[in-house]
Formats: sequence, C-alpha cells, structure tokens
Amino acid sequence: MRSGASAPLALADTGHGIQAFARRQVGRLVGVGLFALAAFGVASLATWNVADPSFSHATNNTVTNAMGYAGAVFSDLAMQFFGLAAVAALVPTVIWGFLLFSARGVDRLPKRGLSWFGFALLAAAMVGCVVPPKTWPLPTGLGGVFGDMVLKIPGVVIGGYPTGLIASIIAILLAAPALWLFAHGSALIGRKNGFAVMEDEPAADPREDDLLFDNDEDEGDEGILALGAITHWWLSLRAWMHRRALRRRQERDEYEPEMEQRSTAWRRAAERVESAEFAEQRMSQDGRARVEPEFFAAMVNDRSASLDPDDADIFDDRFDNPGEDADFDDEPVVQRRGAPTAKVQPFRSDAATRVEAPAARPVPGARVQREAQTSLIGSEKFEMPSLHFLSEPKNVVRDASLSKDALEQNARLLEGVLEDFGVKGEIIAVRPGPVVTLYELEPAPGIKSSRVIGLSDDIARSMSAIACRVAVVPGRNAIGIELPNAKRETVYLREILASRDFETTKAKLALALGKTINGEAVIVDIAKMPHVLVAGTTGSGKSVAINTMILSLLYRLKPEECRLIMIDPKMLELSVYDGIPHLLTPVVTDPKKAVVALKWTVREMEDRYRKMSKVGVRNIDGFNARVSQADKKGEKISRTVQTGFDRQTGEAIYETENLDLEPMPYIVVIIDEMADLMMVAGKDIEGAVQRLAQMARAAGIHVIMATQRPSVDVITGTIKANFP
Repeated sequence: MRSGASAPLALADTGHGIQAFARRQVGRLVGVGLFALAAFGVASLATWNVADPSFSHATNNTVTNAMGYAGAVFSDLAMQFFGLAAVAALVPTVIWGFLLFSARGVDRLPKRGLSWFGFALLAAAMVGCVVPPKTWPLPTGLGGVFGDMVLKIPGVVIGGYPTGLIASIIAILLAAPALWLFAHGSALIGRKNGFAVMEDEPAADPREDDLLFDNDEDEGDEGILALGAITHWWLSLRAWMHRRALRRRQERDEYEPEMEQRSTAWRRAAERVESAEFAEQRMSQDGRARVEPEFFAAMVNDRSASLDPDDADIFDDRFDNPGEDADFDDEPVVQRRGAPTAKVQPFRSDAATRVEAPAARPVPGARVQREAQTSLIGSEKFEMPSLHFLSEPKNVVRDASLSKDALEQNARLLEGVLEDFGVKGEIIAVRPGPVVTLYELEPAPGIKSSRVIGLSDDIARSMSAIACRVAVVPGRNAIGIELPNAKRETVYLREILASRDFETTKAKLALALGKTINGEAVIVDIAKMPHVLVAGTTGSGKSVAINTMILSLLYRLKPEECRLIMIDPKMLELSVYDGIPHLLTPVVTDPKKAVVALKWTVREMEDRYRKMSKVGVRNIDGFNARVSQADKKGEKISRTVQTGFDRQTGEAIYETENLDLEPMPYIVVIIDEMADLMMVAGKDIEGAVQRLAQMARAAGIHVIMATQRPSVDVITGTIKANFP
C-alpha cells in the first residue's frame, strides 16, 4: 500500500516543484526588468533637456538625452507631471526589483500600487512648496502639474498659492503621510511573511501524512527536473515546426517551376510585341497611315522574329492543349498592313529619358507634428487655427495615363501629328502635372513659333483633347505644348499650408495659389506684387482664389502682424470671416460704408508715411525693425527738431522730441466685387483705390480686388497700371 500510494503524491509534488521553480524564475526576470527600468529612468532624468523633441514640444532639434528619443519623451512627461519628485518616485521601483529578484515577492499589488502613486503625489506637492529659481524652464512649479494640483487645495483656503512659511508648514505636514505611503508602496511594511523567502508548500493528503516528502528537499533536484521538462517540450516543438515547413516547401516546388517558366516566356513576348501593336493601330482620321519609326515598321512586317527559339517549345505546348485556356475570350484579329512608304524617323533609343517623373508631394513641415502633439499646458496667447479645419488630402491613385510608357506613346503620337501639319521637330521633355502635361518641342531650323502656336486647335483635335495651349518657353529653344490630363487631380490647400516650403518661405505676406504644371507648390508674396486683381466670369474660380488668399494669411500671420479690411457688396462670400481677430472692422456690405472704410485706409496710409518720415526709414519693414531694436535695448526713439531762432544771438534753437512708436501691422484690403461699388459711388471709390494703388505699398497696405468685368469704366487706366 505504501509504495502504491506514494506514486501519485510524488508526481503531484514534482508538478508543484516545477511551478514553484518557474514562478521564482519569472520573479527574478521581472526584478531585473524593474532594475533596468529604474536605470533607464534615472539616466533619462539626469540628461533631461527641455529643448529635446517630445510629446509636448515639437521641434527638429537633435535629441541630446542619453536614452535617445524614448528617454526624452519619458523625462519630459515625468518632469511635466511630477517635476523633481520624479526621481523619488523611482525608488519603489528599485525596492520592488530587489524583493522580486530575491524571491521575497510583493503581495497585495493593487493596494501597494495606489500607495506608490499617492507617495508620488505628496512628494510632488512637497517639492512644489519650494520656490523655483528663475532658470526653471517649465511654466509649472518644481512639483510639476500634480504638485500644483495638490497645492491648489490649501490655496483655496488661504486665497493663493502657498509660499514662504505656509509652504514650509504644508511640506512638514505632508512628510508623515508621504513616508507611510512610501513604506507601504515599497512593500517594506504590512508583509504577511515578513522578509523571509516565499516558499510554496505542496498540498498534503491527510490520509497519507506519513508519505509526504520533506519540505527541505533539495531545491537543485527540482530545478534539474523542471529544466529537463522545459527542454524536452522546446525540442519537440522545434522538430514539429521543421517537419511542417519542409512538407510545405515540397508541395510548393511541385507546381511552381512550370508556371514560372510559362509566365516568363509570355512576359518576354509581350514586351517585344507591345510597341508594334501600338504602332500598328495609329491611324489618322482620314485613313492615311501615320508615319512610323523604322524599328516599329520592321517589327510589324516580321512579327515572327519577336519570339526566341527557347520559348517556342513552351508556346507550342500551351496551344496544343486548348482546354487549358478555354476561359479566355478570343480577340479579334488585327488586319495587317504593309510598311509605310513615307519617310520614317529613326528610333530614339533614349526615348524614356525624356519623360520626367511627376513631382513628389510637398514635404510636411514641423507644424503638422506640432499640432499632432497637443500640449498639456494651456496658453492664453493667440493660437494659430488648426489644419484640421481644412480637408485632408486623399491618397488618390495616380492615373494610369501618366505612366512613363503612356506619356512616351503620347509624345510619339504628338510628333506624328506635328509632322502631318508640316512641323518638324523633336519632343525633348515631357513633364506631367496634376491637371495638364507639358510637352517641350524643339523645332527644326526654319520653323516659326507663330506657325506652331496657330495650330493649337488642330493639335487638340488630332490628340482628342478638350483644348491645347501652345507658347514659347522663355529662355530656351523650345515650344511648350500643354495638353489636359484625362483625369484631373485635386489640389488641396491643406497640403500646401502644411508643407515645409510654406513654413520656411521668406515672404512677408505669403499666398498659396496652387501648384505648377510640374506639381510644385506656388507661393507668392503680395508684399512684392504689391496688389492683386482677380478677374473672371461667374464660376471661373474668383471666390476660390479670394478664400485661398485669405486663409493663407490667417494660417501664417497673427493679428498683431496682419490686419484685414473686407468689403463684400454681395453679402455672401466674405460673411463667414466676420468676427475673426484679424479684422479691423466688421465685414463691410454697404457700398456707402465701403467708401468710409477706404477713406480711413487712405488716412492711415498718410499717417504711416509721417511716422516713417520722423524715424527716417523708407518702408514698413525698416520701421518695424527700428522700433523692435529700440524695445530690445530699452531705448526711446527721439529726434531733434529746430523750433526757431534765438532773438539775441540769431542761432537756431533745437528741441528733442520723444516718439512713442509701436510696430505697425500689414493691412490687406479685400474687395470682392469692384463693379458694384463703382455703380454706387464711382468717383469716391476710384479716388481712394487709385491713391492706395499708387502709394500704399511702402506703408504696408495692399489691395486684393476681384471683379467680373475688368472694363474701362470699372478698372480705370490709372488703377490698372498699378496692378500686376
């Protein structure tokens, strides 16, 4: 009986020993991990730099933290929330690691975790009682956000943030509970078994008390037995995975070679025949054969020469079994034609090099990353509008007609069309864009540019395009031919405003107008233009252009840098901007009030000229630089003025005049419909706009004007002469 009953008890105790051994090893690993976490935290906090990039500080600076970007993020969050108390909060981590590594364990983890967090809060409050030095870089106290939150509780009673003696008393009162929470959270008190090594005893059977193994059994035997079982399971798993992978590889190799061989042969044949089929189908509308290069003509006449002898057997085997391809539809047989008798052009071996790749999307600037990392600290200063208000660019798949092969075929087709009309030349470059594609033609000697420009309608008809625009490329021996793409690509304003080019541009009043033919962002400076006239019929995009210009200014400049005056007689387009801080006046919809607003702008221009004359500068940039320089130095701008002559001596009398000046913002006047204003108050509007157009540039005042009919009675000659 004794020998029969001891077998199951021995197995049960062996399993219990394996579990105890595994539990101790996992505890040691967790302890080592806590040691590593504490070392990582200490190293990160020791090398903390407020200028490092993190969740609350978006910058392109190089990370100086010893633990890299992860250390910069950890130290920034720790200093933001706990301040200098973050170092004390890492001490329980080391104690937990020691207890777990020495197999003493940590019991009641949820309660001790709460005590740990409570100790960190009280420690942050105690550190926050110390007055931070002037070099402290954070807007919070030395205890971080949590320390300030705890200290706001007594601040409600005393009526302010505790300082001095009151802060010292609060720190002393918080010391006792902080020490108890530290001891309890670190598992130094309240332990069931004290600091003895935790051992799991096997469950005893009361019927066989005399058959139980001794509790002091050799621990080395348990470890060897557990290690052997784990090793056996691991080797068995590896052998099973190896057999399964080998079986799958054998099954895949049985049918892949044949399919790969056939697909390779078909691919080689298709590449040789593709150009020939395209050349064969190019016919003009009147039935004449289009002139083809010699390479394509020879390929059409001798189609059998396009197949390698090595691939013939594969094709024969494929067509001997028609049942394999029964699901393919039969294609109509193209009628063969003879080689063209006209003079042909030599084939361009480097034809593909003339097709340029489409321009890459604008590189996002630091603003995208800065807005994605929302700051945890509120600010009372003016904040720029977020890019989330604008539609996000969609990941549109590029049109297949803009591939290099398709563009190369269009270039050869365009050369054939031009030759049909007697224009000899060569397409030297193809530049695809989001809306149109530019083909640069280098005409042969003796070809007039005016002759090619006059063929724009005929080129559009022959190329089956909606329209065609032909113009000489400035500074080059080339003629640009613009053809619209089959599928237009939408240009999103958010993509341009979020680009690095828009952030780093040196333009004072940057306007994002769209993209060029090559797909590059178009950013202009209205301060250099200096005024803008937008003309076009209804539906031509005037309002879109006006709104684009307004948003470009709002997303780049603060109210103290740029102010706006909006005049909207139609009462529809600009009313959505009513109430923004950039406006000098509410949106003007009454033409009579528009006259008053324009006359005020003229008086402001004259006043600015007087101020700049007193300072001795020529434009608004020099004026603002002079005032800012004086503010930094703590100086006051003054000038010496002659006030008269001394009656006795006849000498001139000079007095010093102190000038109380402030930086002047740019002013942009936006008029949505000029024709409506001219109908109501033509003379007053014309005089004010004329003076602004002539003199307002140096004073930092610019006009953006839109109209449906830029006729002489609306845009007079004097006004038009000052608008680009």
